[in-house]
Amino acid sequence: MILTTTNTVEGMKITDYRGIVVGEAIMGANVVRDFFAGITDIIGGRSGAYESKLQDARDTAMHELEERAAALGANAVVGIDLDYEVVGDSMLMVSVSGTAVVLG
Repeated sequence: MILTTTNTVEGMKITDYRGIVVGEAIMGANVVRDFFAGITDIIGGRSGAYESKLQDARDTAMHELEERAAALGANAVVGIDLDYEVVGDSMLMVSVSGTAVVLG
């Protein structure tokens, strides 16, 4: 399956639009990770724990998007948009949306 943020796929023609598809993932962070991320924020540097959690959430949302597109008979998703939100005090939500299409 081709997944792209662009509205077209170079060299290929969209022959059918199957609809908007969405993938979502909400991941919680734990207290120990929050504590060490806070220390990293104070002394500087990157928070590997949060980066890893963010990658997991993004991968989960993208996989869900791809599954939903496949269920509609699509072989690509164009115009993908990724959104990130913090929910409550310790939840991270990643939402991915795009248009499921058939490329010919």
